Amino acid sequence: MDVITAIKTRRSIRSFKPTPVEKEKVNELLKLAMCAPSAGNQQPWHFIVVDDTGIKNKIADMHPYAKMLYDAPLGIIVLADTTLEKYKGYWVQDCSAAIMNILTGAPALNLQTVWCGIYPTEERVKEFKDFFDLPDNIIPLGLVIVGYSDKKGFEVDRFKPERIHYNKF
Repeated sequence: MDVITAIKTRRSIRSFKPTPVEKEKVNELLKLAMCAPSAGNQQPWHFIVVDDTGIKNKIADMHPYAKMLYDAPLGIIVLADTTLEKYKGYWVQDCSAAIMNILTGAPALNLQTVWCGIYPTEERVKEFKDFFDLPDNIIPLGLVIVGYSDKKGFEVDRFKPERIHYNKF
């Protein structure tokens, strides 16, 4: 799949088969995530791959929008390490770029995804920090649920020329 098609057909898929995702594919998604740009090339990310049923179910219980994790084979939690920041506060952009690389690359591996936000909802951040016993410098940004699905992305025209401005607003 070419990158333009991947971007145009990326959709949040919320229905998954319980079929396990091969470790090679998980590693490829993580390699794609780590190809993301980051401020000062600091790469402030860490990842928790969750494929244990008990942990997946607990996350699905905690997160109001991650119920599909009950059926999906795995989730990837993208975390920021604020001690790796060269430019304070840019970890949100850096880790979001890593998530986008996972979302965009997954269909080329015949996988589907959905991004469930954690940060900036304070209570959700606290729940994840407490559950995973994360140190103060590690902040969970988002959860990407990954798996095989009968559903696929499709192209939607979201182009809005009225939102484009040249040289001034």
